[in-house]
Amino acid sequence: MPFSDPITAKRLRRFRRLKRGYYSFLVLVGLTVLSLFSNFIAHKRAIVVSYQDQIYFPTFRFYDMATFGQEDEYGFDDVEADYLALQSFFEASDSGDWVWMPLVPYDPYEPDFDYDAPPPNAPDGRHWFGTDSQGRDVFARLLYGFRISIFFAVTLVFVGQLLGTIIGAMQGFLGGRFDILSQRFIEVWSTLPFLYVVILLATFFKPSFLLLLAIMGLFEWIRMTYYMRTEIYREKTKEYCLAARSFGASRRRLIFKHLLPNCLTPLVTITPFAIVGAISALTALDYLGYGLPAPTPSWGEMIDQAMDSQNRDKIWLSIAPFSAISLTLLLVTMIGESIREAFDPKQYAHYR
Repeated sequence: MPFSDPITAKRLRRFRRLKRGYYSFLVLVGLTVLSLFSNFIAHKRAIVVSYQDQIYFPTFRFYDMATFGQEDEYGFDDVEADYLALQSFFEASDSGDWVWMPLVPYDPYEPDFDYDAPPPNAPDGRHWFGTDSQGRDVFARLLYGFRISIFFAVTLVFVGQLLGTIIGAMQGFLGGRFDILSQRFIEVWSTLPFLYVVILLATFFKPSFLLLLAIMGLFEWIRMTYYMRTEIYREKTKEYCLAARSFGASRRRLIFKHLLPNCLTPLVTITPFAIVGAISALTALDYLGYGLPAPTPSWGEMIDQAMDSQNRDKIWLSIAPFSAISLTLLLVTMIGESIREAFDPKQYAHYR
């Protein structure tokens, strides 16, 4: 399915004409790119500090309080500078020094206890979406949680689709005993309860991003093998493949030049829905407490806080993560529906 292929070009043009999917794709890409700059949007560190005719970039480097003439109330020397307090001091002193803070001067890990009431605190001018049960900014955790969810899902789906494509292609191309034995193994492996495996491994290993990615990757590849195996079996019996074989084409050339380019349509159409499943699975595991380790920003953990009996009346804790999850899954689903419609072979088939 090379991009120079006329049919592929038609499919891409048709996808652009499907406005719901095309605009959803643009919005999702825009949000993803925006999330890459989360440290410049929501963080406790200043973007730029001008102090005594010198320019500092705290986003990329640690600076202690002594660097800017601050003192820790407990006398410690290695405490990071308080950039919000520094900004207020510069503005009051009118010394010509200045601090450029992010749009939201709070990161997803640092609690804010400068309220009379204990957290969680309702939305206001300081925290647009309020604070959670530990006093952390909800908007910051929502933004960082989006970045983590998207990149976790994309990485998981990429690894799963790659393994599934390789194994499925080998099954379909080699056939025979290899196909039978591998298919029996896949049937047995797919019967393992995913949640129980995660719980079991979580009790023996310290939770981490890579560990959870590896565990979920053990099951993500299975689905793709069925599609790729079927496609390879079907394509290798067609005349163009038989002609290439009769002209002495090697196995490598048959697979990479003739078979795989004509078998990637299922891969393209399935990928968005696989991303939806990966985001949903990560959110569910975080909600159950078997996902990413604390205090990683996580939509599932935010939902868990919202469902706590003590926070039932704190409606902002539930609106933010539920809205973010719904919007993200809706965008990806509409992209998937449009891709499936654009790549539908019936659109380009001619019957006599």
